[in-house]
Amino acid sequence: MRGLAMNAGNAMKLAVLAPAFALAGCVSLGSEPPDRLLNLTAEASAPAGAVMSGTRESALAVHEPQVPAEIDVLRVPVRVTGTELAYVEDAVWVEKPARLFRRLLAETIRARGDTLVIDGDDPSLFTENHLRGTLRTFGYDVGSASVVVRYDAIKQGPGGTVETRRFEATETGFPVEAEPVGDALNRAANEVARQVADWLAE
Repeated sequence: MRGLAMNAGNAMKLAVLAPAFALAGCVSLGSEPPDRLLNLTAEASAPAGAVMSGTRESALAVHEPQVPAEIDVLRVPVRVTGTELAYVEDAVWVEKPARLFRRLLAETIRARGDTLVIDGDDPSLFTENHLRGTLRTFGYDVGSASVVVRYDAIKQGPGGTVETRRFEATETGFPVEAEPVGDALNRAANEVARQVADWLAE
């Protein structure tokens, strides 16, 4: 009887596990992760220990930009034609570009040392000045053989004042491969961030 109980128990375990093994053969957990991930790094950065203070009237809230669907992914888009899109092989961002660009933009503005910058997930509660916008292009364009970063900024101030401006930077002269494209996008994103910081300082 003891041996029979053990066999019955084993049979029950196998019966429970069998569907799991069958399911494992039908479900894919995705391809192998890339050897490296792409990131954006601000070329200008506030020093450690830097202290900024201000009021709701003087502080600036930097919001995450809106993006089209082709950019709202972890891949680097390649604009082949006006209607065709591909992605750079093995080029994968560590985080979605909209969040990476917001951090780079905020750090570039903060590095100037003349503005209290708030760039948390919900900065609206702390200031009357807001920087919003749309990151319209952030990838490689076959027609111009370059990476393009295009950002439509919206500056909102106290009393409902609103000003908009388009910023753009391009980089050319590199192979369409993950590492050089990522480096070029980082340089172009920093150039756009500098342009925006100059505009805000006017």
